[in-house]
This record gives sequence, structure tokens and C-alpha cells, in this order.
Amino acid sequence: MPDYLSRSPVDEAEEDPDEISLLISKSTQTDFLDINNHSSIVTAVQTRAMKLRNQSLNDKNDTAILPSDTLNEENRTISISIEQLIQAQQNDNYAKKILNNIKNYKHYIINDNLLMRRTNPPVPYVPQGDLRKTILNIYHDTAANGAHFGRDKTMYKIKQRYFWPSMYKDIDNYAKSCILCAQFNPRRQKTPGTLKPIQPPDGVWQLVAMDYHGPITPTTQRGNKYIISLTDVLSKFVITKAVRDNTTHTAVRFINEDVISKSGTPRCILTDNGTHFTSTMMDELIKQIGTTHLYSTPYHPQT
Repeated sequence: MPDYLSRSPVDEAEEDPDEISLLISKSTQTDFLDINNHSSIVTAVQTRAMKLRNQSLNDKNDTAILPSDTLNEENRTISISIEQLIQAQQNDNYAKKILNNIKNYKHYIINDNLLMRRTNPPVPYVPQGDLRKTILNIYHDTAANGAHFGRDKTMYKIKQRYFWPSMYKDIDNYAKSCILCAQFNPRRQKTPGTLKPIQPPDGVWQLVAMDYHGPITPTTQRGNKYIISLTDVLSKFVITKAVRDNTTHTAVRFINEDVISKSGTPRCILTDNGTHFTSTMMDELIKQIGTTHLYSTPYHPQT
């Protein structure tokens, strides 16, 4: 047998797995560092941490690569061809009017037979019809463009690519009429409270309201810069006078000379809480004429 092997050598000898296992069990870590011609044997030794790491890497490599959920700018662009826009403009009376008299419309230009709004950069004019509805639907309803954004964000996206005169109003109406927006985007502000108007009096001159308005600029030649007014709540009859200041003395003089002497004494006078209406002089006048003085609630315009 030894003589046969020496005369008939094996070209590529195969290693016996049993011998490799025996060699590994008898070798130490230092032995593996010194041996370079047995790299295949060294890689056969794995720690638990190395095994877990390799298994994790294999799992990642075997996992199918899914397309990204983030869509690029091309996917956000509507596939409306220039030919469609040109054809729609040719069928639109407003667009044809501008095309035939382009010199009279400085805010528009013509680029390759396409009517465009003169912005930076220019954007095509979208005539009235189905194209506007398509643009509103794509830029508000589709997930590729951030579905169901509000009026302002939708307006910002559309005006960068298209233009038509009533686009702000159309976008606002489209967003308000969206059922999903109304269902899943509740109002985050309190609803306005119901108005509680003053009960109308039984007759004229039963309740009047008095107030100052001003200062008004420019001042008149006589130096008047305020207007004092008195309004009958029921009939809406108004008495006004231009005055120089908004003092109590002016208000008392107005009541005596311009109200009582000409139209009689009102039953109740409603004013705000300004110092010109809450002073002692005003209280004395109210007692003299036998009128009830009512005050409005502070910071409550409904009164």
C-alpha cells in the first residue's frame, strides 16, 4: 500500500472530515493564529455571537427589497400633456380672447402655442372644465401629493405648476366640500357662541344707546376730531354731532342741547364704561332728567 501511493499520487487530495474535527478539537487559539495554510479550518470555528450575527445578515440578504413609500417628484406630477392644454385653450373663449390679443395682456405670454401666466417660472393657463377638476382631485385627494391637505397647502402646490383666475376660490370650495376632510379633520377651534341681542323695547325712545367715535384724522377746521352719537334701539333713529373732545362735559351738553331739547327725554340710556359716562357729573344729570342709566358688559361686544 505505501509503495502504491508513492507511485500513484493523488492530484487533489480530499481532507477527511473526521480528521479535521479531530484537529480542531486538539488545536488551541494560538495555533490557529500561527497557521495560515488552514484558513478553511479556522473559519469553521464560530462563537455563538458570530453565529447570531451571521444569521442576522443572512436574514437581511434574503429579505425582499420593497419599494420606498416616499414618492419622488415625478410621481407627484400630473400627466397632463401640453397637447391637452393647448387643445383645451383653443376651445375656451377666455383663452382665445387672450391668445388673439396677447399684446394687451401683460401678465400672459405664449410659449410654443401654449398660453402661460407670466410668473417665475411661467406656468400654463388651465381653462375652465374637466382639467381643473382633475388637477384639484390629484393635488388634494391622492396620497402621492399628501392626501387631503388644507386650502393653503393645496394652493401652494398647484400654483407652482398651473394658473387660472378663480383658483383660490375653487380650491377653497373643493377643500370645504371634501367629505373625508370633514369627517377626519375636525375643527380645533371652539365654535362661535350664539348671539344674545338686546330685547327690543316696547316703543320708540324707550331705550337709546350713546357712544363716542374717534379720534378722527384729519381734524376739521373747527378743531373737531370726535363724533358723539345717540341711536334709538327700536327705530334706529340717530342723532350725531361733531365735537372737539370726548369728555363728560361734552356728553352732558349733547344730551341737554341736542337730544332732550329737540326730541324729548329717553327712558333709558345705554353706554359703555368709559370715564366720560361713569363720572359724577353724568350721574347727576341722569337723576335730574329721571332717566335710567344702563352700562354694557366690559369686553362683551354683543351688548
